[in-house]
Amino acid sequence: MLSVSLPPSLPQIAFHPGDVTTPQGFWADGLTAHLRDDSLDMALLVSHPAAAFAGVFTTNAVRAAPVDLTEKVHQRGVCTGIIINSKNANALTGAMGKRDAETMQRTVALALGVEPETMAVASTGVIGWPLPMENVKTGMEQLTERYRRSAIADGRAAAQAILTTDTAAKAAAVTIQYAKGPVHLGMMVKGSGMIHPHMATMLAFFTTDAEILPGRLDRMLRMAVERSFHRISVDGDQSTNDMVLIWANGRSSVNLETDEDLAVFEHALTELARHGARLIAADGEGATHLITVRVSGASSEADAALKARAVARSALVKTAVYGRDPNWGRVLAAAGSAGLAFDPDKVTLTMNGLPLYVQGEPVLGQEALWSQSMDRPEIEFSLDLAAGHESAEAFGCDLTDGYVAINAHYRT
Repeated sequence: MLSVSLPPSLPQIAFHPGDVTTPQGFWADGLTAHLRDDSLDMALLVSHPAAAFAGVFTTNAVRAAPVDLTEKVHQRGVCTGIIINSKNANALTGAMGKRDAETMQRTVALALGVEPETMAVASTGVIGWPLPMENVKTGMEQLTERYRRSAIADGRAAAQAILTTDTAAKAAAVTIQYAKGPVHLGMMVKGSGMIHPHMATMLAFFTTDAEILPGRLDRMLRMAVERSFHRISVDGDQSTNDMVLIWANGRSSVNLETDEDLAVFEHALTELARHGARLIAADGEGATHLITVRVSGASSEADAALKARAVARSALVKTAVYGRDPNWGRVLAAAGSAGLAFDPDKVTLTMNGLPLYVQGEPVLGQEALWSQSMDRPEIEFSLDLAAGHESAEAFGCDLTDGYVAINAHYRT
């Protein structure tokens, strides 16, 4: 996976390595249940006590059974934890798939002594194959037993167990200093292919020991997702299993009630989600470059976001970046295909700070400098529309022959 730095810390907000077990009251672990091979493939995350719960889910009409089940838990607004498996999506598996998801929910809830309606389920992996339930049951028994005997949490193992074609685990944490005391946020995400809004384009799990009402938590999560996971595209294919979930269990005893406190938390959550989105884009299947697209000078943030996403998802832009071709025509054409019209005679486009197109005129004779700049692992296109004061960003990766090789043989 391409290297992605943590966001810079602010006076009240510190980003650091961590995971979903960084906040107080959360336990997680991962193990090998041999669902397809010998790698880690099942994880359990538990909150003590049960937490306020919010989520955002795929809008794909083809939805995996765990998505429908977990969305029902979300409607209650309270959740104890989640059981997750990789290697198998439990999608397009008919009535049996629904029964299997419900079995996972009931089995873990019974072992933990909680109501099944407070236990979420997530799956990721190959679509259309039945879950190997005997192996799944063994994995659930081992995970719940580890929790019951207070085994040391291993959030990194959990982050590893949820991966599919990802090349590395993706996790981080934030500490927010309030006058009433510190609050922590933890994250683990997975995603490498079938990455495209709407919705979340992968699996993402956030935990916090802040005390927040479910309605407020839900609003903040949706805003964070809109500015992070809704801004990435690896291949333009939307998944069947996407969900972004957050638990807030209040173990810090810091109740976030004022608009000022909530605004600080929302900023931290958004930046952590943005970091997760960049990690996913940088780990796109076969990727050799992370692509960041920033659109400024737009008449609205929504229009800027549409244009940024259009560039980030363009196959022509992606292949040009792979070939180290600073093809400004493809970038402008992609931006012009989305949202409101703009005047190409007024726009300015730069790549890694180098001008490509300035107020309607191409910059010529800089090919050697451009090519050298494209040796960097991250390519940043900045497009100023000169039509307003709003801005937005999107993230993607180049499209390589490695992507074709991975997906041509994904099931074989």
